[in-house]
Amino acid sequence: MMNALRPFRPTSRPSSPPPASTPQRSDVTTPVDRAPRSIARLSLAGFKKPSPAPSTSLSQAAAIIQDGSYLQVLSLKLSEGVSKALAQPAGPAPVNESLNGKRPVPAGRGRAFGSLIAIELNASRDNPHLHKAVLRSLQRPLSVLTTNLSNNLLQLSSSSEFLNPPAPTLQAPSSNPTQIHALSLATFAGELLEVFDELSLGLDLDVRGDGLKAIREALVSVTARVIHPLVAGIKAELIALVEALEMPATTSASKSAGSSTKVAPQHPSIVALQAIVPIYARALTRYFATTPTQSYLASLEISLVWRALVALAHRVPSQLTPPSSPNLSAIGGKKGRAVGNTPPTTPPSTRFILKLPPSRPPSPPTLQPCMPPVVGDARAVCDLLSSLPRPDADKEGTRLAREAVNDAFGGLRALLRLLESVQTIIIRDAAELARELGVLTADLPTLIALPILLSVFVFTSEKSGLLSVPSMLGLSEEQYRQECLAGFGRVEDCTVAVGRRVLHVLSNEPGLVSGTAAEAVILWLKAEITVADS
Repeated sequence: MMNALRPFRPTSRPSSPPPASTPQRSDVTTPVDRAPRSIARLSLAGFKKPSPAPSTSLSQAAAIIQDGSYLQVLSLKLSEGVSKALAQPAGPAPVNESLNGKRPVPAGRGRAFGSLIAIELNASRDNPHLHKAVLRSLQRPLSVLTTNLSNNLLQLSSSSEFLNPPAPTLQAPSSNPTQIHALSLATFAGELLEVFDELSLGLDLDVRGDGLKAIREALVSVTARVIHPLVAGIKAELIALVEALEMPATTSASKSAGSSTKVAPQHPSIVALQAIVPIYARALTRYFATTPTQSYLASLEISLVWRALVALAHRVPSQLTPPSSPNLSAIGGKKGRAVGNTPPTTPPSTRFILKLPPSRPPSPPTLQPCMPPVVGDARAVCDLLSSLPRPDADKEGTRLAREAVNDAFGGLRALLRLLESVQTIIIRDAAELARELGVLTADLPTLIALPILLSVFVFTSEKSGLLSVPSMLGLSEEQYRQECLAGFGRVEDCTVAVGRRVLHVLSNEPGLVSGTAAEAVILWLKAEITVADS
């Protein structure tokens, strides 16, 4: 059957011959520089707007989020950084730094570890999801780091050598090995806190919720556990010496060599401060090596300046005298010796020429020998305390602290100018003197300048029953200082109340106030109350 149907199979169609090429026109010429295009390239690609190349960071971040390998590598990198941060440095340990054969953590490791964190966070800042993932990856290694810091510090702070001695001395001006190791841990934590401040990590007002506030608090605790106990010894020594300036020196004045002028003896506290302040300055520079710790340095210096202001302004018995007394006594003494029935013998001309050449007029009597010792003590204290290190003025975090310290020292310099000026000021008119006193006390708290002006211009020897501001207020000296002279802020709050009470006593007590100088003090006090109450 199949063989029968085979003859009926249709024959295959022969292949079509190739199309004949159409003759090209002779008037059309093909450009020489144009290459022939293939049919595959004839598409709509030429009509599409070219899209910009994707950002490298975004493309990398997208790839990182998809596979998650970057976060794993980052966790390993951070864990390795934590282990290396507190590892022992290579090389032998110096004798004065070795503790059980170990060396302290070198300075700069905290910044190195913080730079690693900063690089990773800055690289992922354009991708919010990746940025949050990096922040979560920081919590575990940083928790391990703060735990290691706390454990190492606990061993050091519990040692008896940590506060032995509590402050540097002339015999032991440098820190012992235990203190050096503890300070190295505090420096590491402070350096890492600087990076936290730069990146705004762990702040209370952080809306991102990075979860690093506990880490920041742990680092702050490490610095405080080291610096505060070490600074407490220095603070106690300096405050004791400064407060002792309230009592004058008991030794008598001595004559300088080759001169008949009496030289006031130096106060014992000034002598001690001149010896110990340079040592304390070097120690404080080492303690406050990082920016986050310098706010405590500012509070220390402000406290010292305030104690100096209170002590010098309330020195008893008062060694200040009215400005006219030394000048008139000196001039009057010379006139008294010149008056007499028998003229003095004329000295030889050669002797006269040697003592006072004719070309030079005689120098007028100066008031420098009449300056009370409190002026020299105030100048010495101002110079010594100014040599202590201050907070950094170039960084944003410590700029306000530096300004507060500068304002405190401005008050101490104003006190020195006031103590010097009340000895040489010329009393002409009450209003003019009041304006001059206002200029002198512009940078000085009113309650610090008040006892000085009262003792110089208002009270005299026969009115010695009312010599102090506390007695006008009906308070004891200790109670007045605790309630009104506790600090710069407290004294500003009490200026109006105390000033009004003193003004009431001066105005209503009969025979208490007399003279142009006393009237000037009353005018000055009224102006100060008006300014403070405004």
